[in-house]
Amino acid sequence: MKQHGKTLIIGITLLLSCWFTAMAQQVVRIWHDTPVDADVTLTAYVPDQGCGVGVIVCPGGSYHWLDKHTEGEAVARALNRHGIAAFVLEYRVAGKMAFVVHWSPRSYPMMMQDVQRSLQLVRAGAAAWHISPDRLGVMGFSAGGHLALMSAAFHATDFLAPLGITTTVSLAPNFIAPIYPVVTMQSPYVHGRSRRGLMGDRRARQQVMRDSLSMECHAASIQCPVYLLNCVDDPIVEYHNSVLMDSALTAAGVTHRYVQLPSGGHGFGPGKDDSVWLDDFMQWLQAVGIKQ
Repeated sequence: MKQHGKTLIIGITLLLSCWFTAMAQQVVRIWHDTPVDADVTLTAYVPDQGCGVGVIVCPGGSYHWLDKHTEGEAVARALNRHGIAAFVLEYRVAGKMAFVVHWSPRSYPMMMQDVQRSLQLVRAGAAAWHISPDRLGVMGFSAGGHLALMSAAFHATDFLAPLGITTTVSLAPNFIAPIYPVVTMQSPYVHGRSRRGLMGDRRARQQVMRDSLSMECHAASIQCPVYLLNCVDDPIVEYHNSVLMDSALTAAGVTHRYVQLPSGGHGFGPGKDDSVWLDDFMQWLQAVGIKQ
């Protein structure tokens, strides 16, 4: 059997071997034993009493770094308290040095490859995590929210195939939750640092790239429910990013809920009190038939 043909079997074996107690962590290196030379991790948090729902969590960080605690571990533990299994993805980003030197070998579509590989592995090994393969979503914060949107908008494109990796499961999320997300790559609302981290300096100047990665332009391609949330007083990502996305989803007839909070800023993750928005998110999951 060719190496790429073994990829899915190896991935499932890795997942099935990761047995752990509630609230414990298990790290899976998603590109282990594949042609991809990248050390990307997926950390699993599975509750004692799960509801069958899984969420891949994408922390923010302007596509230059990752907020692994507030928008990673803290989110996973908050989701666990609601019975949801969480998988924190440390996807590839440009890196802190790229912010200074304006160059990095890591840019789009690498992060899309990472999120699709995670969807592949978690869905293929869903039984080991006690989740349903058709109740797996992607939640992202800030730049991670942009990645969550891409995971749904570009689901029909197999970013793994060019890497020699085949899959027999869907690469589409069953729902997404972009939280105070970066959305557009266009002025006047673009978050410039995220655009640079996503595309690199050279491609960030190309109008065709800005168009292709502005998520409001791809709302019609999203085929799953969307939970969208941000704050009007966000000092980092201009709040009109989410307004644009809400309008585009509405025009495209995509099932979604847009929660616009008057205050709260940016980067709060699950918040000090989970009920700030997670309770509403859980009710929404029930309303759209994801959470029983």
